[in-house]
Amino acid sequence: MKSDYLKIITNAFPQELTSDVSEIFKIIPLETKFEFDLISSDSYEVNINGEELKIPVRIYFNEPKEQNEKLLTEKQKDILNCLYTRHHNGYVREERLKKLSDKPKNWKTPFIVQLLGEYIYELFPIIDKKVNEETLEFYQEFKNKNPKYWQQTESRIASYWNEYYRYKFPKLKDYLGIEIINRIKKTNAQQRL
Repeated sequence: MKSDYLKIITNAFPQELTSDVSEIFKIIPLETKFEFDLISSDSYEVNINGEELKIPVRIYFNEPKEQNEKLLTEKQKDILNCLYTRHHNGYVREERLKKLSDKPKNWKTPFIVQLLGEYIYELFPIIDKKVNEETLEFYQEFKNKNPKYWQQTESRIASYWNEYYRYKFPKLKDYLGIEIINRIKKTNAQQRL
């Protein structure tokens, strides 16, 4: 499968980013202590601007050397950070989410939405800042183009709240993940009026 890694990663981003994805792939360390494939065979499929993207559920690459990352353009750094939001280590996912620039781009949306559907509450305050007036339209469009995936994400948020956070937030509506989802849905509903 190692020969397919570049193709798998390229398929996670719009075609217009192919050359940038190739550049970031050059700095990804392919050696690891793991004896299995460094990209899970599971992926989620989403639609961005009419393109079907297949984003890996998890990656197991080590992080690139910092000096190599410094050579990337801002766009390439964002691509790399999006990719590493799929890392098997939750701390890496959190740090990479923090490193994503605030430059609004719709291809970042599925990576951030996927993190909404995970059990790590510490991601929500970071996501909350990234779902803002400049980016809200991307999330609304994503919701409309990917209704099944969106519904699964909402269900996961409610499920993880029930399992891990209900004691801290007795009302689901007060749980930050739901607040973010509802903000996107509310704005979307207002636009249809």
